[in-house]
Amino acid sequence: MLFRRRHPTNRSERVRTLVWPRRSFWRSAKYFTKRVLRLSATPHAIATGVAAGVFASFLPVPGFHFLLAAVAAWIFGGNVVASALGTAIGNPLTFPLIWGATYELGRLVLHGRAIEVVEPLQVGNALRHLDFALIWEPLLKPMTVGAIPLGLAFGLVFYIATRSSVAAFQERRRLRLAEKMRRENQARETVGLMVQRP
Repeated sequence: MLFRRRHPTNRSERVRTLVWPRRSFWRSAKYFTKRVLRLSATPHAIATGVAAGVFASFLPVPGFHFLLAAVAAWIFGGNVVASALGTAIGNPLTFPLIWGATYELGRLVLHGRAIEVVEPLQVGNALRHLDFALIWEPLLKPMTVGAIPLGLAFGLVFYIATRSSVAAFQERRRLRLAEKMRRENQARETVGLMVQRP
């Protein structure tokens, strides 16, 4: 195989890298940022794709974030690859924060400020019997209701930041390529003048 690792990883190493990156979180964030900036599409399409991925990450549907982000990006004219990269906002470290915030906001929207006692849920038992009605009302409904405004707000923030960053990056790249072409043309003209001299 062309890109096989020199030393294969064992199972515990693979599990660890799912939770904690091999190098660092900052390096992973820089990698995703550069991947987004280097996509070949308009700033609006890239930003729309990233915003769709961020919004999808707030919905309580683990395993379907990529699909929902791709569909939303396609509907709104965004870049599908950017939508997949945008779902990186939802990861094992941020999901507890996202799910807690969406649940609390959803409870606030649905029930107001009234404090109600929440009974412990038997999520494992409901999933074993595929009885989603047991967890819809007390858990998934508030999370879904809370995910919509939070996802839209974060999606808008990421849209604005991504669009301005991509536009600036593409303009710098265009100027750099124009300068490179100008220097190459000057070099060709200089070589041409030297050849023409007797």
